[in-house]
Amino acid sequence: MPRPRILCISFSHFVSDSRVLRQLEVLTRFGDVTTIGYGEAPPGVSEHLEIDAALPSLPQTIPGATKLAFRAYRSVLFDAPAVAAGLELLQGRSFDLVVANEARALPLAHRVADGAPVWGDMHEWAPQERTHVLSWRLLVAPFMTWVCREYLPRTAAVTTINGSIAELYEQHFGVRSRIVRNAIGYQDLRPSAVEPERIRLVHSGGAVPGRSIETLIEAVSQLDDRFSLDLYLVKARGSDRYWQSLVDAAAQDDRITVHDPVPPATLPRVLNGYDVGVFVLPPRTMNHRLMLPNKFFDMVQARLGLVFSTAVETDALIEQYELGLVSPGFGTAELVATLRQLTPESVAKYKQAADAAAHELNAERDVRVEEELLTELLAGRTGTA
Repeated sequence: MPRPRILCISFSHFVSDSRVLRQLEVLTRFGDVTTIGYGEAPPGVSEHLEIDAALPSLPQTIPGATKLAFRAYRSVLFDAPAVAAGLELLQGRSFDLVVANEARALPLAHRVADGAPVWGDMHEWAPQERTHVLSWRLLVAPFMTWVCREYLPRTAAVTTINGSIAELYEQHFGVRSRIVRNAIGYQDLRPSAVEPERIRLVHSGGAVPGRSIETLIEAVSQLDDRFSLDLYLVKARGSDRYWQSLVDAAAQDDRITVHDPVPPATLPRVLNGYDVGVFVLPPRTMNHRLMLPNKFFDMVQARLGLVFSTAVETDALIEQYELGLVSPGFGTAELVATLRQLTPESVAKYKQAADAAAHELNAERDVRVEEELLTELLAGRTGTA
């Protein structure tokens, strides 16, 4: 019998979206997968439909913004250039399952599903994705709330990254979510040795304004010569000026180095050569307060100690597994005070704790959730898993 036909929609660059890449590893075992989104084809799929990366996935034209302002949501659903392009590319095609990554993909997913089940992987809390940006808060946040209210009850399965956000989806939209964390697969690594007079800090991620990477640079510049900081930064679209400001700031201290980004599959091995993964994120949105990011799991699998700014979900895991320290605030002074508590002995202890926790804080549980979900959704459809 033919294998199920699965469509995976993501308005991201697939090859650099580690969560969606992990999702695709499971999807391709269950059927022939067509992907649609930005950039080149991800590995393992049967077909990729590329959308021009210059096309925004939200209605940002003057007519589109006007419709958002007047809450004319039904008339604006397919006005976003990327959504309109996706609708044209998918015309005449049919699928046994449609996967929508994030709320902005839900209208397109339901439009093309034609009776097939839709799996909505919401990732985080959609109504407050970028509410620290005024235009987003005023125009897009109400639209995202409407999309969730309109489409989530009709979505066959919903997933999100942690229990706190799952509770929000149930409270606000009456849907139960399954938890698929941002964890990567288990990495067969061991903690690297800690040098007596050196603490090697590292950070990896997008060079996006609001991520407070400048706080890491400022903190290290105030610390003694034991500390160094390596930054593996991904240039974000439209953030070239911020990225350059970080490069310029890092150049003022020879203990701070900016590197090119590393592919997700090789990142833990690269990070393994360091001692402590560091991350500060001011709580500008609900997603920031409830964060459980990829980098948390990347750093655990790399067998690093952790220093994170306080957040509900990461605080609980850092405490449970004794992985490192939590900075009580989000500024340079709080981070400096926290980092000064580190000693070679405590860093070695945290790295050993990460080694033990790596057997639990990996993607194995999440893959089981996805496998169960797909088995249910594809039951009775064409082919078998």
